[in-house]
Formats: sequence, C-alpha cells, structure tokens
Amino acid sequence: MAEIRRVAVLGCGLMGSGIAEVSAKAGYETWVREVDDATADRGGKAIRRSLDRAVERGKLETAARDEIFSRIHITTRLGDLKDADFVIEAVTEDLELKNAMFRELDGLCGPDTIFASNTSSLTIAAMAAATSRPDRFVGLHFFNPVPVMKLVEVVRTIATGPTAFERAFAFARSLGKEPVEAKDASGFIVNRLLVPYMLDAIHCLEQGLATTEDIDKAMSLGTGYPMGPFTLSDFVGIDTLYRIAEIMFEEFREPRFAPPPLLRRMVTLGYFGRKSGKGFYDYSGDRPAAVDLGITRARV
Repeated sequence: MAEIRRVAVLGCGLMGSGIAEVSAKAGYETWVREVDDATADRGGKAIRRSLDRAVERGKLETAARDEIFSRIHITTRLGDLKDADFVIEAVTEDLELKNAMFRELDGLCGPDTIFASNTSSLTIAAMAAATSRPDRFVGLHFFNPVPVMKLVEVVRTIATGPTAFERAFAFARSLGKEPVEAKDASGFIVNRLLVPYMLDAIHCLEQGLATTEDIDKAMSLGTGYPMGPFTLSDFVGIDTLYRIAEIMFEEFREPRFAPPPLLRRMVTLGYFGRKSGKGFYDYSGDRPAAVDLGITRARV
C-alpha cells in the first residue's frame, strides 16, 4: 500500500475539526468535507480559533500556525476526497448517513485507500459491510478535545486485514497519539466501561441518593476523576449519551446499558448540556448551577 500523504475527514464539527487539526499538524495535506458552505465556514473558523489559542498560550509559533492552516482544505464536495490515502468519518451517530457517504467514496477512492470511522458506539462491521473494502476498514476513535486527548482506540473487525490495521495504528502514532487496540464491539474499551458508570450516576440521582453537586463532588474528590459524572455528561452532550446508550443496549441487551427515564425526559425537553446551555447544570449564569429536575432526595 502507498504511503499516507493525504488525509480526508468527513465532518467538521467538534470531533472532525479536531481530527483535521491534528492531521495537519502532523504534516498531512488534510481535506475536510462538510454538507454546506455555512457549516464548512463554521468548521474552518473553529480550527483557526483552536490554532490561535495555541499561539496565545505559547505552544505554537505564528508561522507554524499559518503553515498548519495552509494544509487544511475545506470543501462541500465528496468528489474532492477521491485522492485521499486515508478517510476518517466523524459525523453524527447515524448509520445510514455514514454508510451513504462510505458507499459513494468507495466508488471514488483508489483501491489502497483506508476507510475509518470515529464512531463511539456503532460497530465498524456495520459500516465496512456497506463497502467493497471491509479488509481496509477500521475504527479510529478519538476523544474530545482531540488536540489535547492522547488516546485513540484503533478498532479491528473480523474482516480488517493486518496491513490496514498496522497502517492505521502507525497513523495514530504519527499524530502524536497513544493508540490502543480494540475489537469491534459497541462502545469499544472506554465507552464500554464509562457509559454504565454515567448511567448509574443518573439512577442514583433518580433514587434520591444525593444531589447532583454532591454526586459530582464525591466522584471527583473520592476517585481523583477530573470531573464528576454529571459535569461529564453535560460536556459530552445529554443527547449524545442517550444515543450511545440506546445503541449499546440494542447491541448487548443488558439492563446496565438502558437509558434511564430521566435521561430520556431531558433529551425530550432539549436539555442537552453545555451545547444547549442547560443539562444537569444551567450554564446561563457566571457559574454552572444544578438544575432542579424534580427529584426528591431520599430520607436517610
């Protein structure tokens, strides 16, 4: 297989823009595809802001910032990605949406191009099966914020060829990341362990065990976690957590993956966390304040 020189990223949202940034920083010509001009423009500005912050913090020289940004090309046309050596999908957790793009790119890209998905919960096999290259299809799961977080889960399906997997693993390392190998099962390593923990915290809140703030404080101070489960849920996105839990419950049919009723109600009401301004906490004031979710604390 040819050397990886040109990288394509599908999606320039929170994850896609971060993946594009670290790819360009590593020296790859990076093409990013978004669905329309407005979204593409927002994605490009997000990358620029991230690079500007690195300059302000003294982590990047101005000339280096400009060179990195010059390697990023944002487009709305899938056809512009046809010469990519490595394609990374980072769109919403919608299997049909992902597969529609992979099917089209499968007919556009060369036979040596490796396809990867940044999905956090869907199985890689479900996407690889939509293409003619399941042996050149891997999972490449980054973590938010991508420029900061060191971990990448590199996921091998039962059809992934050894050469494609090794190239994907080496590619993750070339981005300055620490890759780990995972088999193709919904949630992989981190979310397989993390999602039940976050859902258990919601169950505890529903049962009136303690307040939102006290559960967060207990897990942060008692275990050394950088943030408690509710602060983390708001950061990830309540709607995202709900969707991941649904996908994992559908995969495993285990009660520990089932979304709690409170989570479902919050999504219905648009309480998505930081991105909507309200989740387990309200972010409209100077400091986050716990939202009254109508739960009566249990008497001890």
